Amino acid sequence: MTLQLHITSETAQLKAVVLGTAESNVPIPEIKDCYDPKSIEHLIAGTYPKESDMVKELDAFASVLEKYAVVVYRPKVIEGCNQIFSRDMAFVIEDKIIRANILPNRIKEVKAIDYVWNQIDKENTIILPEACHVEGGDVIIWHDYIFVGTYSGEDYSQYITARTNMDAVIALQELFPNKTVKAFELRKSNTDPKENALHLDCCFQPIGTDKAIIHKEGFLITHEYEWLVNFFGKDNVFEITKEEMSAMTCNVFSISEQVVVSEQHFKRLNTWLRKQGFTVEEVPYAEIGKQGGLLRCTTMPLVRA
Repeated sequence: MTLQLHITSETAQLKAVVLGTAESNVPIPEIKDCYDPKSIEHLIAGTYPKESDMVKELDAFASVLEKYAVVVYRPKVIEGCNQIFSRDMAFVIEDKIIRANILPNRIKEVKAIDYVWNQIDKENTIILPEACHVEGGDVIIWHDYIFVGTYSGEDYSQYITARTNMDAVIALQELFPNKTVKAFELRKSNTDPKENALHLDCCFQPIGTDKAIIHKEGFLITHEYEWLVNFFGKDNVFEITKEEMSAMTCNVFSISEQVVVSEQHFKRLNTWLRKQGFTVEEVPYAEIGKQGGLLRCTTMPLVRA
């Protein structure tokens, strides 16, 4: 049976999604094998998350998705592999799925969702040229816009946290000439999670029909941050601190324009969301957050109404 993809915004009613798995997760890694400063921070502190806790958190999220009649796909479990962050694998724009050129040693994670790829018409499966580096966390679909987080510094190759380059931005514009592709330069650090916007969705995310969560210092260029604030309107923007960005407070997930799934400890954000009229589904996700990703990072939406 063919799977008809459809994604034109971040907040339309979710119908189908790939949700990551923590089953048979990689053993506690060495610092040299980590992809982000948040994981390193918790390794040093001795607070790196346990597989059993992360399995429970993902299952709690799956229960909320199923409550709203969302079809939930899970990756096939690969022994000793971190398969939590489905957003890194690929992303959908309109009726096309674009495979991310992720870190080379993570390519087997892509194979774990082959059974989903095989349900999609070949003409709608896109693999970008090797020179185009992109991960789904850097790509945010908002109606006529595709917002893309990037880093174009000459020291790009020195940052394991730099995941999306300008070649990918250009390729997306060529693939979707009917949309405006707008790039944002992100702040990168291999060592300090409070100074590192790993992906665009770590420092910015639209919610509802006209609102957004944002962290100013996640952006390298002030006027690009200001463009977003002006685009949504200052009164519609929830500004978060460095500490909140490091805790992944931008990385909530919309089931619809009215329903947002958020981490249970995000008290300041969750109070604001409810005051704006949102239904907030709180889940425990702090252990997964210790690896530098949260709710949006663990999902790959396939169909929204």
